Amino acid sequence: KGILKEYLKNKNLAMIFELPSTRTRISFEIAMLELGGHALYLNWNDLQLGRGEPIKDTARVISRYVNAVMIRARKHSTIEEFAKYSSVPVINGLSDLEHPCQIIADLLTIKEKKGKLSEIKIAWIGDGNNVCNSLILASAKLGMKMEIACPVGYEPNENILKIGMSVGKVKLTRNPKEAVLNADVIYTDVWTSMGQERERDKRLRDFQGYQVNMELLSIAKDAIVMHCMPAHRGEEITDEVMESDRSVVFDQAENRLHAQKAILIHFLSGKYISNS
Repeated sequence: KGILKEYLKNKNLAMIFELPSTRTRISFEIAMLELGGHALYLNWNDLQLGRGEPIKDTARVISRYVNAVMIRARKHSTIEEFAKYSSVPVINGLSDLEHPCQIIADLLTIKEKKGKLSEIKIAWIGDGNNVCNSLILASAKLGMKMEIACPVGYEPNENILKIGMSVGKVKLTRNPKEAVLNADVIYTDVWTSMGQERERDKRLRDFQGYQVNMELLSIAKDAIVMHCMPAHRGEEITDEVMESDRSVVFDQAENRLHAQKAILIHFLSGKYISNS
């Protein structure tokens, strides 16, 4: 409603970045500012972590200075170890296994555009990466259907996929056209993520046929198109689709800010965010 309340007045968030970011950094920083708090940007290599200080030592120290820590790390184990030794909440800003903050924004976007979450069908096209993993867990928890179309060798995490298939309504296929049939949401992400640049040529070959284009959209006439960005236009998604009225990627990106606010209020203000 445009009303800002200082739920987090005098609260401090340490943001540790081992990997670069646009949306994660800006959304968390602005969220803390608008809620009355302060966000401190810390580059991994500027800390003693970059010179070999053990994670458990850094976690014990930083958590005595701030009220929460957000980490964007290469390895999921880094965040888990930091959380183990931290005395304050630790938020996963991204790891090689999961990207939960992105999914909170995605769920908000789907609810805004489709009016519900349960029984929504999501078609994931492309690499079964960290975003896909988190979306599987969310879909299983919330009663959404999810069909993943990916090449052999690019499947989601095996354990997470098992959870999705056993607890939820998750299916795996090699055929993008099959996946998008009757879909409410078509979701894709880059074929080459950060740290995979040496695999780029091979990935471009392996993902041929997995592009989200207007031909694919014609199969699911009511589907919205989502992408967590940054997008490699002309690879996993065409420029035409990105700019079409079916695309909600920029609303989705905006919702990162609103999602981060909800996450921060939940952990730092003592105000419980209900399921609604």
